[in-house]
Amino acid sequence: MANTAAPVQTSTTTWNIDPAHSMAEFKVKHMMIANVKGQFSKVSGALFLDESDLANSRVEASIEAASIHTRDEQRDAHLKSPDFFDVEKFPTLHFKSKSISIVRDGELAVEGDLTIRGVTHEVRFAVEGPTPPAKDPWGNTRVAVSATTKINRKDFGLTWNAALETGGILVGDDVTITLDVEFVKA
Repeated sequence: MANTAAPVQTSTTTWNIDPAHSMAEFKVKHMMIANVKGQFSKVSGALFLDESDLANSRVEASIEAASIHTRDEQRDAHLKSPDFFDVEKFPTLHFKSKSISIVRDGELAVEGDLTIRGVTHEVRFAVEGPTPPAKDPWGNTRVAVSATTKINRKDFGLTWNAALETGGILVGDDVTITLDVEFVKA
């Protein structure tokens, strides 16, 4: 007797990043003594959620490099220059997931390819969420996540630095990236 199991139906839904309620932030050591924080205000992308099996879900996101803001115009201009992000040549930072797994209730691990300055490396984001779906006043369904990873900026070609007179360097190598993202069901 042949086993003719019915094909498994998946229920994948699309959730678009709400750029007005999403932020990409980073922090890096300045002069080896204090953290300097910055943010990118233009984030776009989508979550393709397989509600029957989270492992079949995927996420893609892009960040407009020129939307960087660190509360210092001179520093922002330098970060946009070829010394750092070279926004004219590399206008976007991009992430595309390869796997999503549950670490424990309310915590996920999202692994994928992060591309900065045309250089791609695999990274792992620790993700809190998603939150339970909620309806906004206009009838849209929303969820949110907070994701964090740490990279070495030199791995992505962000190698500019300056030696300090007292020893050490001006800009640290390790960069913590935090994404606070709100998704709207399409």
